[in-house]
Amino acid sequence: MEKIDPAFYTATGYKALKDSGITESMEDYLEMICRDCRENGYIRINTLSQRLHVKPSSASKMAAHLREAGLIEFEKYGIIRPSEAGWRLGGYLLHRHQVLADFFAILNRDDNQLEQVEQIEHFIERKTISNLELLNHFLKDNEIYQMYLDKMARVKGKDILK
Repeated sequence: MEKIDPAFYTATGYKALKDSGITESMEDYLEMICRDCRENGYIRINTLSQRLHVKPSSASKMAAHLREAGLIEFEKYGIIRPSEAGWRLGGYLLHRHQVLADFFAILNRDDNQLEQVEQIEHFIERKTISNLELLNHFLKDNEIYQMYLDKMARVKGKDILK
């Protein structure tokens, strides 16, 4: 009897299976909008484009997509604020980002993990984020784990942790 392998797909194939209508770019923009709005109450197109290192016209086009999706309220080149739905999703996106940043900081003993977090955050399921959050608390408070990392750094060389 022939054994059948589980269904394998490309990254694009997996994304198509779970297509929520929100792209990775839309998530990045909404995450930044919510991050800035938490601090300042609003964000403008020029500020958004500067923060994400894109042209104002690109930020304006994406803002239009986010508005069509019901995630933000804005007037062209005016003030942008998340809608209620935008705050719900954006709050999760900010939380997901922080959980991953904390995880990589603990794992690599280095707080400079932004690039790595940005590259993978769109591909991790909510259940995994919840479990990583629990693991973060365990590892952060676990003296045995910290001592093990110190020992491994001495035995194998410090570069395994950097």
